[in-house]
Amino acid sequence: MTPRSRVLILVSALLVLVAVAAASVLHAAARADRREQARPGGPRITAGRLALAGDGPRVVFRNMEWGPHRDELVSAPADDPSGPRIASGVKCLRFHAASGTGVCLRAVHGPVRDTYRAVILDTRLKERARYDVPGIPSRARVSPSGRFAAWTAFVGGDSYAGTAFSTRAAIVDTRTGRLTPTLEAYRTVKDGRPYRAADMNFWGVTFAADDRTFYATMATHGGTYLVRGDLRDRTLTTLHPNVECPSLSPDGSRIAYKKRVKGAPEDAPWHLYVLNLSTGHETALAEPRSVDDQLVWRDNRTLVYALPGDYGADLYTVPADGTGKAHRAATAALSPAYVD
Repeated sequence: MTPRSRVLILVSALLVLVAVAAASVLHAAARADRREQARPGGPRITAGRLALAGDGPRVVFRNMEWGPHRDELVSAPADDPSGPRIASGVKCLRFHAASGTGVCLRAVHGPVRDTYRAVILDTRLKERARYDVPGIPSRARVSPSGRFAAWTAFVGGDSYAGTAFSTRAAIVDTRTGRLTPTLEAYRTVKDGRPYRAADMNFWGVTFAADDRTFYATMATHGGTYLVRGDLRDRTLTTLHPNVECPSLSPDGSRIAYKKRVKGAPEDAPWHLYVLNLSTGHETALAEPRSVDDQLVWRDNRTLVYALPGDYGADLYTVPADGTGKAHRAATAALSPAYVD
């Protein structure tokens, strides 16, 4: 091969690389433009004022619809989540609220990598406090009184479906600002005895109405357990095996959760159940699909959760007593909270 041929081949290769790079940039730009445009047939969204209390029964959630309000907190009528949405301008990856207090888990985009933050919001969605989150946010909860907020983040791995993951669950007193950055700081009692292990993970906090009791998932030695926490004594006590992402009913009598079932695919291992805390009886819910979410109680009879959808996620409802069937309540929605 002559030197001239080598030069021609090199120039041709460089031109091909430049063309590929230019096409990639144009494709990414076009895709970004499409994301900024609302799709026909989607829910009607308008910018406006959004409050976490005082506007009557509403459901507030993360809007997943493509367009200028993607990822913003929006509100819709509690009895019609698929109806017109009011967009707040506040973006969250995960969200929850109660009694006029909200917790918003969000990404902070940096030049090299993203970091994450938990922001405590007042009833007008104004920031009251912020806390660093050590990994990718996955769960968020506010206590019924609004005094406590909790969040969970992945600090290793990125899915609850596998076994190679690590989580960090934090709780903050929204009045005093006192932060417990990890539930591993609490004393754990398992099967009536003090317990400590290097592989302990906690996630999915849910609060009782007494501003003292909470529930969460503990994983250790290949198993998961429902634990009851005490905010004053700083203790965790195991109650029931094979419970993940618990959610306490408004009347405090039942826990809704996802449970690993035998024979299910490794990447979709969960079915939904409700546990009666007094009797220990488990009720399977009428949702045949695997659900990877922390359920929300709309009231004492109905549960709400997210499943993958065309826009990322849709919200579904199912009766809490095991009867009936699941219904899609809203498209392009995630992380609901019911507020008055």
